[in-house]
Amino acid sequence: MTTSTRPFKILGLQQIAIGGLDKGKLRHLWVDLLGVPVTGSFKSERENVDEDICTLGQGAHAVEVDLMQPLDPDKKPAVHATPLNHIGLWVDNLPVAVQWLEAQGLRFAPGGIRAGAAGHDICFVHPKGNEQFPFGGEGVLIELVQAPPDVVKALALQSS
Repeated sequence: MTTSTRPFKILGLQQIAIGGLDKGKLRHLWVDLLGVPVTGSFKSERENVDEDICTLGQGAHAVEVDLMQPLDPDKKPAVHATPLNHIGLWVDNLPVAVQWLEAQGLRFAPGGIRAGAAGHDICFVHPKGNEQFPFGGEGVLIELVQAPPDVVKALALQSS
């Protein structure tokens, strides 16, 4: 394993995902009490999830707050098993990031790069390393999200 110059940039926080057995309770807190608006929804048998997508902020500075419940609490992935399910990070070049990070020994969850709930390409860093890939998210599931061009431009300017 060799660490070389990182060929990508993490631009900012894209989302937090919160899971529970009843997203109605989560919705009451985040939408009814805190006033975070619902901007979309997503349901996927493959991901075992029914979620409301809420959004704080606007444009490149918007951050999703995904309120998730499992379609079947006995199946995996168990989106409710940890209340803070995962965090999502904007990345400027997802395929390059994944290739470089794997070469550094970072373990990714099964599924590879695919379209996520908000339509952006995504993949997940596994919470734990293993023998083949010794590094993971240190107990945290991390979603890497391909930033669209306007977000890359806005957040790259901010971090320069």
